[in-house]
Amino acid sequence: MKEKNLLLIFTRNPELGKCKTRLAATIGDQPALDIYKFLLQHTVEITKNVEVHKEVHYSVQIRDNDYWNPEIYTKKQQIGDDLGQRMEYAFAAGFANGYQNIIIIGSDMYDLTQKDIENAFLALTSHEYVIGPAEDGGYYLFGMKSLNSQVFKNKTWGTETVLKDTLNNIQKENLKLLEERNDIDYYEDIKDIAVFQKFLS
Repeated sequence: MKEKNLLLIFTRNPELGKCKTRLAATIGDQPALDIYKFLLQHTVEITKNVEVHKEVHYSVQIRDNDYWNPEIYTKKQQIGDDLGQRMEYAFAAGFANGYQNIIIIGSDMYDLTQKDIENAFLALTSHEYVIGPAEDGGYYLFGMKSLNSQVFKNKTWGTETVLKDTLNNIQKENLKLLEERNDIDYYEDIKDIAVFQKFLS
């Protein structure tokens, strides 16, 4: 089964002042960077043992000695002008390489487990699409069995309309909708979660 399944992980290079900028606006650049690194580590923990092929797609440049072990993750560069183009390129390349079920996640979801990812791949055995809706109107996970370029076009990325607009591109009867989860963009998203308190003191 592993040969047919591909997990795409989109990541930003963890640099001061360049990641989690909306969070940094409230708590400062260094704590925001520390939280992002913590989330990267969490993403490694929940993905490294998933029995699928895994690719890490870097936003700026590929790094050699970082969180992503090259024996577990294939490292690639994101290609495209906006998030939609970058995701479409990654999916298209994956299908061109023979994968049949492809799922994409970001690298900053604390509210996600290895089991969630495994269940999402399981959902693709009986559905064309799987989506994990985020509380802010976006999605934290998206997967499909064949390329539908429409889902990546005419979206205002990073806004509350992304999920709704994406669902409009999909025939609902082929869709598995996962549980809604919270992704981390603002101070409000973490202020009540115990594990983040050490970054806020």
